[in-house]
Amino acid sequence: MSQDPPVVRRDVEILNRLGLHLRPADRFVKLALKYQSEIRIIYNGNPFNGKSILDLTSVAAECGTSLVLEARGADADAAVRALADLVAARFYEDDEGKPVKEPAP
Repeated sequence: MSQDPPVVRRDVEILNRLGLHLRPADRFVKLALKYQSEIRIIYNGNPFNGKSILDLTSVAAECGTSLVLEARGADADAAVRALADLVAARFYEDDEGKPVKEPAP
C-alpha cells in the first residue's frame, strides 16, 4: 500500500500594490520550479498550476486578494513556506512595481 504524499496549504494575501502581474508571477514560478512538489494556487475555488506563468497571470489577483497556496509532495512544507515568504515580501517590489533588493540566501 502506497502512502499519499503530504499536502500543505497556507492562506496568503497579495500585498503589493500592482498585484500578481507578470513580473511577480515570473518570480513565483521560478521559485516554485525549484521544488519537486506539485504546487497550486487556489482562487475562488479554482486551482491554478503554480509552475505555469500562463496560469498565474490568468489569476489576475489584485492587491488584497486572498489566495491559498497548496503543495503536494516530499518538499511541500518547504515549498509553501518559501512561496508564502515571497508573497509576504510583496514579491520584492515597491509600490511602483520596481524591484527592491532581496535578502541574501
